[in-house]
Amino acid sequence: MNHSSMRRLALKAAAACAVASLFALPATASDAVLRVSAIPDEAPTELQRKFAPLGKYLEAQTGMKVVFTPVSDYAAVVESLATKKIDLAWLGGFTFVQAKIRTNGTAIPIAQREEDAKFTSKFITADPAIKGLADLKGKTFAFGAPSSTSGSLMPRFFLQQAGLNPEKDFKNVAFSGAHDATVAFVAAGKAEAGVLNASVWDKLVEAKKVDTDKVRVFATTPPYFDYNWTVRGDLDPALVKKLTDAFLKLDPANPEHKEILALQRAAKFIPTKKENYDGIEKAAHAAGLLK
Repeated sequence: MNHSSMRRLALKAAAACAVASLFALPATASDAVLRVSAIPDEAPTELQRKFAPLGKYLEAQTGMKVVFTPVSDYAAVVESLATKKIDLAWLGGFTFVQAKIRTNGTAIPIAQREEDAKFTSKFITADPAIKGLADLKGKTFAFGAPSSTSGSLMPRFFLQQAGLNPEKDFKNVAFSGAHDATVAFVAAGKAEAGVLNASVWDKLVEAKKVDTDKVRVFATTPPYFDYNWTVRGDLDPALVKKLTDAFLKLDPANPEHKEILALQRAAKFIPTKKENYDGIEKAAHAAGLLK
C-alpha cells in the first residue's frame, strides 16, 4: 500500500472516530426528560388538567422535556419512584412515608403548599340524623383510597382517638378510591357518611359539583402535614435545586404563576423536610397500616 492510500485510510478512520464520538456525547439538558407522576387522588383527566401549566413552567425552569404519567393506584407511584421510573412525584403524607421506607430513606421531599402544613379532612353526610362522629355507629361509611393520608389514614387515626373502630363500629366500610368519588358515594346514598380532604371538598363546592343542601360537612379533623413534591434521592443535586427553586419562586402576583398556583390549590409553595411527616408515620403505626 502506497503512502497516499495509507493517508486516505487514516483520514477515513479519523472521520469514523469523530462520528462515533459525536454519538457518544451525553444528552444535553434539552434532550433530557423529567418524568413526573402523582397519586391518583382525583380522576386522571383532572390530574392532567391541573398539571399541564405546571409542566410547561418546569420545562422552562429546567430546560428539560417534562412528561406526566398518571398511574392506576397510590402504590404504583411509590413503586415507580423506588424503581427509578419517575423522577418527581406529587405524594400525600402517608405515600411519602411509604416512599421513604421503600427507598431506604433516600426519597427527598422538596416543597409543599403552605396549606399542607395545616391540612384537614372533612367528614360528610346526607343523613340529617348524623350530627357528630358518635352518630356514625351502625352506619355505612366511605374512605377514599386505602393509602390516602387525608381520605383514610388521618381520619381513621382521629376516629380511633374519638373511641371509634371503623371495622367494628360501622355497619360497612367502603373505599371509593378518590376524594371526588367519596362525595359521589355519599350523594348517591352508597354510603351514609364519608371523609375526604378539605381542598377537594372546597373545590367541588366552588365548582357547584356537589349539592350542599343535600351533602354537608358535619366534622373536621385537627390539622396535620400532608401533600408534597418528592424527588428520588439519586437525582442530580443541581437538578434537585432547580426544581426546588422553581416551586419556591412561584409568585401569586405573576399572572402565569397565579394560574399554576390556583390549579394546585396553593397560596404558595414553601420548603419541607422529612421530619414533618414523622407524625404521620406514627399515626400509620397506631392505625395498623405500617408494621
